[in-house]
Amino acid sequence: MWLRDRLTNLVSALGTGKDKSIHSTFTAPLLTPAELNAMHRGDWLARKIVDIIPHDMTREWRDWQAEDDEIEAIEEAERALGVQQKVAEALQRARLLGGAGLYVGTDDADVAEELRPDRSGAGGIRYLHVLSREELTAGEIVHDVLSPFYGRPAWYEMRAATGTSVRIHPSRVIAFVGAPILDRLTAVADGWGDSVLQVVYDAVQNAASSQQHIAGLIPEAKVDVIKVPGLSDTLSTAQGTALLTQRFALMNQLKSTINAVLLEGDGESGETWEQKTINFAQFPELMRLYLQIAAGAADVPVTRLLGQSPAGLNATGESDIRNYYDNLRSRQQVELRPTLAPLDEMLIRHALGTRPPEVHYRWAPLWQMDEAQRAEIASKKASTTKVYVDSGLIPLDALAKATINQLVEDGTYPGLEEAIDESPEEPGASPSDEEAAAEEMNGQQPDQAQPQGATAET
Repeated sequence: MWLRDRLTNLVSALGTGKDKSIHSTFTAPLLTPAELNAMHRGDWLARKIVDIIPHDMTREWRDWQAEDDEIEAIEEAERALGVQQKVAEALQRARLLGGAGLYVGTDDADVAEELRPDRSGAGGIRYLHVLSREELTAGEIVHDVLSPFYGRPAWYEMRAATGTSVRIHPSRVIAFVGAPILDRLTAVADGWGDSVLQVVYDAVQNAASSQQHIAGLIPEAKVDVIKVPGLSDTLSTAQGTALLTQRFALMNQLKSTINAVLLEGDGESGETWEQKTINFAQFPELMRLYLQIAAGAADVPVTRLLGQSPAGLNATGESDIRNYYDNLRSRQQVELRPTLAPLDEMLIRHALGTRPPEVHYRWAPLWQMDEAQRAEIASKKASTTKVYVDSGLIPLDALAKATINQLVEDGTYPGLEEAIDESPEEPGASPSDEEAAAEEMNGQQPDQAQPQGATAET
């Protein structure tokens, strides 16, 4: 006996062969690279869906955690190689076409050999190039589960300017995938994923067509309808057509002058005039609905995608933006960090010559506070620090160093570290400690200090 988990109603034909919805099926008509490029270049909504997430994921970039000179060296290497800009471009190309690669250029003569990050040294990276899936053809997929490149292409091929193909080892390519294809049998076809526009195509097309149709109705918002007896007979001759055209041109001129319509009338057989208008009251709401559907399909809040203020009483849109930023933070951790891990290992060695184990980075906060919020938080932190000072639970010198680190990371006082290094006083030293040290240098103990105005015995 076969059982189906489906609601069937013979009276309403629900779930039977007469139900129209039972014949609906999902298909995946794949968009060609030419169509995807045309959408990105010709439709503002498609372009924002592709570009906005890579921009937001990389705009604040990351904060390296290391010694000051090491941080400066790594950040200088990132600026020289353009890591931030090229990662953003690779993400854009991957989202548009389904995949892109960041090629790591070195001094190695044979690029078909594996590039080992642990063997990279100072100045090991010469350049970084962003290549789309059209420029970088993936080879056979590695099915050996014991290989570190399992599930990735065994090689990539890049067509040189001379027309010849150059085979590249996958370790030299930092691969970015747009929309991953979970069906391995389909994904192994070319080693890449789908464009993010593939799944939002219908929503984007409906939003674009709704705007075009509404714009096409604007010239038809007001139409004058004039009924002329014997119109067909009048238009049957060239002379009659010319006279009728001249007559209504004069009528339109008079209407523009005195805002009146002059018609010939002799009862029911005379000319009649009426005006038809289109009600646009519901069209804005319809357009907003299509745009909201497109924003939901793109997983971007309407306030961010359209740049509009949130609607509704006391609505700020802050919760939507925070949820969006939380989503981006998780994608930075789950998707972007593992993808950049091989490049980061080479980048650290490229900048420092070695790989200190304590060097790491944290993603910079995406949510940026205004001046009032920063001042309020700084005041609360200062109050908390004072509580710890008064309680005496934490040694003063340790608390002073931790507070300085906090102020430096928060950016409260620019140049604080350099100013402290130049200051002769040690952080955490209290005035009483300094007075005791001065008295000790004078050969006098603090408890033996004479009161002011006392004289020594002779």
